[in-house]
Amino acid sequence: MKPHLIIFGILIAGFIVFNLFFQSDSDRTNTAINIIYASVLFGYISFMAYSLLRKMRK
Repeated sequence: MKPHLIIFGILIAGFIVFNLFFQSDSDRTNTAINIIYASVLFGYISFMAYSLLRKMRK
């Protein structure tokens, strides 16, 4: 489970760094990138939960 948390931490740090330093000039593009990045983060959270439930079943 620890590698999953490290990867999740890196993804969160990347999200924060992008929003602080690498924002796009267009608001629409910036919003689209934020929505896609947040979707990836929520997908990874669901993957971690599924992995944890599968380990608990065994």
